[in-house]
Amino acid sequence: MSAVPGPHVVLVGPPGSGKSTVALALGERWQLAVRDTDSDVEATAGKAITEIFVEDGEPVFRALERDAVRVALEEHDGVLALGGGAVLDESTQELLAAYGSGGGTVVFLDVTLAHAAPRVGFNQARPLLLGNPRAQWTKLMESRRPLYERIATVRVATDGLTPAEVADAVLAGLAGLAGLDSADGDGVADGAEVP
Repeated sequence: MSAVPGPHVVLVGPPGSGKSTVALALGERWQLAVRDTDSDVEATAGKAITEIFVEDGEPVFRALERDAVRVALEEHDGVLALGGGAVLDESTQELLAAYGSGGGTVVFLDVTLAHAAPRVGFNQARPLLLGNPRAQWTKLMESRRPLYERIATVRVATDGLTPAEVADAVLAGLAGLAGLDSADGDGVADGAEVP
């Protein structure tokens, strides 16, 4: 497995991209522990994320999320799924950049609204998708996409794929990274984007 300190792989992406489910599929394949920072936040706060937003506000949630990501990057050596908005925090961006420059792999699970909607179940209570969930998701994705793309080592489009197929695509993307000729010097993994 990975000789890089920290997680074997970190998954990022918007709500509905399948981060938690794909993390479980990868953890099973690699026989590695799986960790989800949203679950860590809920465990620390002793309540659901929706309740944190309503009772304490988004700034409190984001502070808990920032701490959860930092701790997970320091101590978890399995598969790590980050909450969709974790990349908004500058210190988290710096931690992920350091993890990536140290040889770690950040996978951006990309998804379109048409495929995210059934996965997210826009009827569920998601604090940042209140009002018009589809419009809110689109707005979130427009602001977050550049961050996901900048932080990611590998991008995997998840539209129309089962969790097992996404896991296969992640593995193919990682294999592509391992076989890269590092002499091209552009800092971008050729072939690291998986359709």
